[in-house]
Amino acid sequence: MTIGQVFIDTNVPMYAAGVSHPLREPCQRVIRAIAMGDLDAVTNTEVFQEILYRYLHINQHEKGFLIFDHFHQLMLGHILPVEDADIVQARRLAERYSALGPRDLIHLAVIERYQIQNIITTDKDFDHVSDIQRIPPDEF
Repeated sequence: MTIGQVFIDTNVPMYAAGVSHPLREPCQRVIRAIAMGDLDAVTNTEVFQEILYRYLHINQHEKGFLIFDHFHQLMLGHILPVEDADIVQARRLAERYSALGPRDLIHLAVIERYQIQNIITTDKDFDHVSDIQRIPPDEF
C-alpha cells in the first residue's frame, strides 16, 4: 500500500502495547513500519496527553509511562504542535462533525493545517470526515 504522510492516532500505540486483542498485531505492524522508516508518520502533542490521561485515570501509571516514552522516542521529530488556530478550528469543525469528540476535533484541525490526507486509527468516527482517508490498522 502506497500512502503519503499519515497521522497516527492514540489508539495505535495503545493497542500495540496492550493485552491480547485482534487489533494488537495490526497496530504493532504499523509501529514497526514507522520504526523501519517505511511509513511517513506524524502525530501531535494531544496524542501524548491522551495516553497519559488514560493510564493515569485507570491507575496504571508505569504502563502509561512506558507507552508514552516508547511512542515519544519513536515519533521524536514528527510530533506536531497544537496551536491556538487549531483549537479555534476544532470549535468550527464541531459544528460540521457531530460524531467526533473534542480530542478527535483537535486532531482533525491539526491534520487540516498540515494538509495530511490519511489517518491510521481504529476510530470509525473519522469515516464521517470527507477530507481525509481513515486507514484501519488491520488494513495497513
